[in-house]
Amino acid sequence: MYMTSFDYDLLVVGSGPGGQEAAITAARLGKRVALIERKPYVGGVSLQTGTIPSKALREAAYVTSRSASLGMRRTIQSRAASEPGFLTDALGQKDRVVDRKEAQLLERLMSEGVVLIPGEASFIDAHTLLVNRPRGDKQRLSAAYIVLATGSRPRRPASVPFDRERVLDSTSLLKIRRLPASLIVVGGGVIACEFATIFASLGCEVTLIDSHAQLLAYLDADIISRLAEDFTDMNISLRMKTRINEIRRTDQGVSVTTEHGDRLEADALLYALGREPNYDLLELDRAGLVADDHGWVRINQHQQTSQAHIYIVGDLAGRPSLASTAMEQGRMAVRHAFNIEVQQSPGLLPMAIYTIPELSYVGETERQLLEREATYVKGYAPYANTARGQIIGNEHGLLKLLVDRKNRSILGVHIIGESASELVHVGQMAMTCHVTVDVLAATVFNYPTLAQCYKTAALECQMQLE
Repeated sequence: MYMTSFDYDLLVVGSGPGGQEAAITAARLGKRVALIERKPYVGGVSLQTGTIPSKALREAAYVTSRSASLGMRRTIQSRAASEPGFLTDALGQKDRVVDRKEAQLLERLMSEGVVLIPGEASFIDAHTLLVNRPRGDKQRLSAAYIVLATGSRPRRPASVPFDRERVLDSTSLLKIRRLPASLIVVGGGVIACEFATIFASLGCEVTLIDSHAQLLAYLDADIISRLAEDFTDMNISLRMKTRINEIRRTDQGVSVTTEHGDRLEADALLYALGREPNYDLLELDRAGLVADDHGWVRINQHQQTSQAHIYIVGDLAGRPSLASTAMEQGRMAVRHAFNIEVQQSPGLLPMAIYTIPELSYVGETERQLLEREATYVKGYAPYANTARGQIIGNEHGLLKLLVDRKNRSILGVHIIGESASELVHVGQMAMTCHVTVDVLAATVFNYPTLAQCYKTAALECQMQLE
């Protein structure tokens, strides 16, 4: 039990997916809950400057690419190149989506009885926060439990001359009002690849520079090779295994000098190499918390810090830094704090990368299977072999199953192509329920659908297992 002299049972700092779910979960348990948010809006990075706005812009770019081409293997002739107002319309749609989601979130929080407190929070002691309010006044608030969900921000090295006009990070890129004719993307991770395909689909000449040999290096090579082919079809120039020596602003735009002495120029540049936790203003030491050398505070499997009543969720907790994971972390942390039974997740987290085309996977990669010396078979199902894939002109897609040779269980599902982020959940549920590949092979799917790829890939695996 905890003392009843606290102002609240739970204080949540940050209103992103993890914070909002923590607050709502506690409110539904009958707890006194306050949510502190320093921005003049709710939703955090996910709603305001990350997941939702970038995906809304992606949808506009994707619709454009679909209308301009029957398939990803043809060069996209985006109408955005000839219609200056298209980017404005696309950004307008993004803003409308964000505004609607924010209104829904506010209504949800208020209907659940969550107290919203605007301001910047920092620790006074392990149970007390000082909130600097927008009007300049200060407020002390205490709670039995505290959930930190302040998120992360793009890494901005001092050597990169950011200016929000030509040298951009992933936040400022979503606020531009003029489509650059050319864009250099620095990085080969999720954010870099997503924005590279979005802006290429909008008619921008894109060059991607990364020090690694392969895009999204943790994914299977056969999936990424298909993505690289799609990059080529979109006229995205890849400069892999290349490091940058200098980034400079010029009168015309941006100039980049590589380690090889090459000089590249473009209208704008996106720097997308990593994110950093938003701990700076929290005064963690006053709560008895210490960040490691990389800036992160260690937590256990319950999201608890070394101070058992303080929890960390969402991007602030580090990888996998997914909105879906953050929501679950928020719910689990609160239920653990108030001694409510926690149904543990089976640990199968689906990953989605919203490039054009989409990538998604669940389970293990081939690299992981080889490292643990597993014996497995793999089955492929190209979209081109399905009627649905031919109808929608997305014949370059692919679904791959990885199946245990000994017990016929499904070890991994990897998809590239339209609706990959939706299709992966079929494999996720199959793995969660511990069904064998034989169940997928015997399942009847609607015709014509992309889901039929599961049956095709499963039948191919069966042939190798007989």
